[in-house]
Amino acid sequence: MSAVPLRNNKAALSDARTVTVLGATGSIGDSTMDLLRGARDRYQVEALTANSNVEALARLAKEFGVRFAAIADPARLGELKDALAGTNIECGAGESAIIEAAARPADWVMAAVSGAAGLKPALAAVDRGAAVALANKECLVCAGDFFMQRAAKAGACILPADSEHNALFQALSSGNREELVRVIITASGGPFRTWAPADIEQATLEQALKHPNWSMGQKITIDSASMMNKGLEVIEASYLFALSADEIDVLVHPQSIIHGMVEFSDRSVVAQLGAPDMRIPIAHCLGWPDRIVGPSARLDLAKIGQLTFEAPDFERFPGLRLAYEALRTGRGATTVFNAANEVAVAAFIAGKIKFGSIARLVEATINDWIRAGNLAPLSSADDAISVDHNARNRAASLLPQIALKAS
Repeated sequence: MSAVPLRNNKAALSDARTVTVLGATGSIGDSTMDLLRGARDRYQVEALTANSNVEALARLAKEFGVRFAAIADPARLGELKDALAGTNIECGAGESAIIEAAARPADWVMAAVSGAAGLKPALAAVDRGAAVALANKECLVCAGDFFMQRAAKAGACILPADSEHNALFQALSSGNREELVRVIITASGGPFRTWAPADIEQATLEQALKHPNWSMGQKITIDSASMMNKGLEVIEASYLFALSADEIDVLVHPQSIIHGMVEFSDRSVVAQLGAPDMRIPIAHCLGWPDRIVGPSARLDLAKIGQLTFEAPDFERFPGLRLAYEALRTGRGATTVFNAANEVAVAAFIAGKIKFGSIARLVEATINDWIRAGNLAPLSSADDAISVDHNARNRAASLLPQIALKAS
C-alpha cells in the first residue's frame, strides 16, 4: 500500500494549520519559509531546525514566533539559547532535539534535513500520522521499503516536494493505478549535456557548479551535472509510487519546464509544467489538497518558444545506469549507491578525484559490496544507517585506487 495520497482523497489536509520545517535554513527551507511569509493567516509554525546556522535559525524562530527551535550541532546549544534569550521559544540541540521537533504536534512537516541524518526525524513525523512533505532523498533511497510501510501503517500522508516527483504526483491524479503504463521524469541534462565523455572526465568543480536552469546547493548541483541526481530520483519514484524500474523512464528536457509526465493505457500523456522554481512544488505540498497563491513567475510559453527532448546518454552519464542497476538489485544496493556517491562528490569537491571518477567509485563500491555478500533486506532505520555507514567506509577505502587509475 502506498502512503502517497491518491486522487479524490480531499480531506487529508483540509484543517492543516500548524507546520514544522526540518532544515529551515537550507535551500528548500528558504523556499518554504518564503511561502509561509505570504500566508501568515493560514499557518502557525510549531518548530524549526537547522544544522549549524544558529544566527539564521534564531532569526526565523523569532520572526515566525515558533514554539521550539533545534540545532543539530550539540556544541551550538549555548549560542542558540543566547540568541533566543528573552523569548518563550524552547531550545534543543543534537539528534534527539531534531527528532523531538519532528515529533511535536504539527499537522504538516517539511522534511528537508539532508543526508541519512534526516531519516529518523522524518520517521518521527511519519509515525504520528502527520502530512510529510518529503524533500530528503535518503528517506527513500536508503530506506524506501520500510519508510513507506511505516507511513501506510500510521496513516501518514507523504507529499513529494521534489519538482519531478511532485509533477508525477499531480499527473497521476488523472488516472488509476491499473491504467498506468509508465511515468517519465525529465532531466535538464545539466551543464555537460552536449560535452564529449573525455571532456566530462576532466570537468572542473567550477564547471560542474554552473547549472543552466536551477539555483541549488553545491552537492545537488554536482549530482545534476553527473545525472546521479536523476538516478536518485528514479529510485525515489519507485518507492513513492510503488513502481518497477521498467515503469520509470528518464527524458532529457533542457528547458526544465515540463517536470514529469504520466502515460496511461489509452496512450494519453499527462504532464505538469512550471517555471524552474522550487517554490512551485513546495506550494503544492503546503496547500494540498487545495492550492495556495504562490509568488513564482507565471509561465510564458510563447516567450520560451520551444520545448525540446532527448534520450539520456548512458555513456556520458553512467551514474543513471548504475541507479537503475541498484534499484533492480535491491536489498540495500540503493543505500550503497547513495552513500558511495556522497563520498565521491565530497572527494571531487576536495580535489581528490576527477569528475569522471565519481561514477567509477560508486560502481566499484556497489560491486565490492555485492561480492562480499552484504546484500540483505532492510527492516529498520538502524539497518539503513548501518549500511550507509559501512558503505561510506568501503567507498573511502576504495578512493585511493580509483584516484590512481584516473591519474
